[in-house]
Amino acid sequence: MRLENELMKRTPTRLLLMLLFTCMLILPASRAADRAPASESRIPVILDTDIGDDIDDTWALGLLLNSPELDLKLVVGDYGKPEYRAKLLAKFLQRAGRSDVPVGLGIEVAKVGGTDSQREWVRDYDLKSYPGRVFTNGVAALIETIMKSPRPVTVLAIGPLPNIEAALAREPGIARKAVFVGMHGSVRKGYGGKEKIDPEWNVKAAPGACRAVFEAPWKKTITPLDTCGIITLKGGQFQAVRASQSRIASDIMANYRIWADKRNGFGPAVVDSRSSTLYDCVAVYLAVSQQLCEMESLGLRVTDDGFTLIDPKGPVCRVATGWKDLAGFEEWLVRRITQ
Repeated sequence: MRLENELMKRTPTRLLLMLLFTCMLILPASRAADRAPASESRIPVILDTDIGDDIDDTWALGLLLNSPELDLKLVVGDYGKPEYRAKLLAKFLQRAGRSDVPVGLGIEVAKVGGTDSQREWVRDYDLKSYPGRVFTNGVAALIETIMKSPRPVTVLAIGPLPNIEAALAREPGIARKAVFVGMHGSVRKGYGGKEKIDPEWNVKAAPGACRAVFEAPWKKTITPLDTCGIITLKGGQFQAVRASQSRIASDIMANYRIWADKRNGFGPAVVDSRSSTLYDCVAVYLAVSQQLCEMESLGLRVTDDGFTLIDPKGPVCRVATGWKDLAGFEEWLVRRITQ
């Protein structure tokens, strides 16, 4: 203490002021660095999605945009309906202020049904008005993005996988330069957490494509129904999203209301009180972190009728088979969506 006082007496006032000013400049920057990762540490991501069928893809897109760890390089609509899906992606991105992200049209898929549940939201949207780039060949754009990336790309797939199967067939080398994170399968539990497994939709819709993707020599991480099939926001958590004034949360809710009008069992009372099952949001989480999940390395075999069976001879995937902290994930999800 005596030495400190002596130094203070000898230090010129001007020098003290300069040191104080320097500290004022440095400290806010340090705190900002604590809040968001440096740009060079962000994970390059391509989103492959069947947005416009189930509403959870829209939630997942909003969550991805609000995850600073992820650097979204491209979005591509998968499983047919290429223009419809591209419009949904482009309008959402544009309204979120993210028209820097290119949009790709996926390949056509024969006999894809459905009601195009969110078409009303893009009825008057002209894809040509999107300020960013639109690739008519989304598979080619996906391949180019991966092959030209200086860092490994995470292919985040939250729908059936015809695009990814086609990309692997055209350029198998993408498996050396990318990792795969998906929402696929039912390993030990089925829909709603039931004890019997189910042929999960993303697999059942295109089992051959899923088999090709699982057999490709890249690192694979998936959330099956075991972890993603029980994610529903209710009570105060859902009301926080519903009341949020953020653009992303507001657009999610607008799409949710339009989507619900096409679904049995989703009348106004339901839409105002809880979400649907948010399967795809868990895949986004796994692209960021795996700390809240129980992870296992399992060999999986995809059957022709859409089951994902544990098989030691099958290709190995990292599988989120349970939750360490489900409440923690739900809090994380709400915080990100409403920010």
